[in-house]
Amino acid sequence: MVVSCCGPKGGPLAPPESGALSASAGPSRPSPSPCPVGAADLIQIAGGTVSIGSQDPEGFSSDGEGPARLVTLSPYRIGRTAVSNAQFARFIEATGYQTEAERTGESFVFYLQLDPAARAAVRRTVAGLPWWLIVPGACWQAPFGPGSDWHTLADHPVVHVSWHDAQAYCDWAGVYLPSEAQWEHAARAAPTGFRYPWGDTFEPGGIRQCNTWQGQFPNAPATGWHPGTTRVDEFAPNAYGLFNTSGNVWEWCADWFNADYHRATASIDPLDVRASGRRSQRGGSFLCHASYCNRYRNAARGANSPSSSTSHTGFRVAAGASG
Repeated sequence: MVVSCCGPKGGPLAPPESGALSASAGPSRPSPSPCPVGAADLIQIAGGTVSIGSQDPEGFSSDGEGPARLVTLSPYRIGRTAVSNAQFARFIEATGYQTEAERTGESFVFYLQLDPAARAAVRRTVAGLPWWLIVPGACWQAPFGPGSDWHTLADHPVVHVSWHDAQAYCDWAGVYLPSEAQWEHAARAAPTGFRYPWGDTFEPGGIRQCNTWQGQFPNAPATGWHPGTTRVDEFAPNAYGLFNTSGNVWEWCADWFNADYHRATASIDPLDVRASGRRSQRGGSFLCHASYCNRYRNAARGANSPSSSTSHTGFRVAAGASG
């Protein structure tokens, strides 16, 4: 487990209707932390001229995954892991911040994360996506609704955090959300890189490398695997030392999401600032599978409204280069 000075560490959904904040709004920003993210949490990335994007035949053209192109990135640092529940708890303790899910009183939970009785009690689902349940009381502190507790998942990534919530944490900790280009380059761990953080074969030698769906989505897996998050430092890191950039949880990025991202953004430190109503996400989650949503590839892109929160979305942080 990575420890900082602050403590241990497919498609878009609309936010629940009741009390949801607008995409342009967002909670007030907490004051900067007297104990920002520690240097041990962040990996120095040299930057330079690197390749991002892809024409992967397994990709989703509507997501704007390509064309592949060369961009130049300034040196930066990025989190070894996604922010954990324990880290996020320190932020809440220091600031008294309330997440958007807490303020609205509900959030999205994947149906197999609830026991049958709790599942049967939920009255609202997402039209066309019945596996998403709108669970009253679900939030980062109670990931599966009333009766659940983040303490049993302290070293798992925090979930049920909106883009606004992630940004508030960054403001407090003196860091920022990575750009899509920074995130992708760090996940590739090379100037050009592979389809996945570890290479071009999803399960080399039949060995699992990340936490993605097992079985036939969205049916209950017959393998003994249970849908949900794993530790932030589960599985082997990539060549740069980053954990879980494929699968586990979607990770918010700084950019607005636009399908023409690779054609419309700059070739030097690209960042899409064109407001679109959706913020970019990267990495896929434990719900991704080749039969339904293989967005756990390095070049794959996702998006959601900045006020949305789900049981499969978290974030990692970035910072300027040290020294």
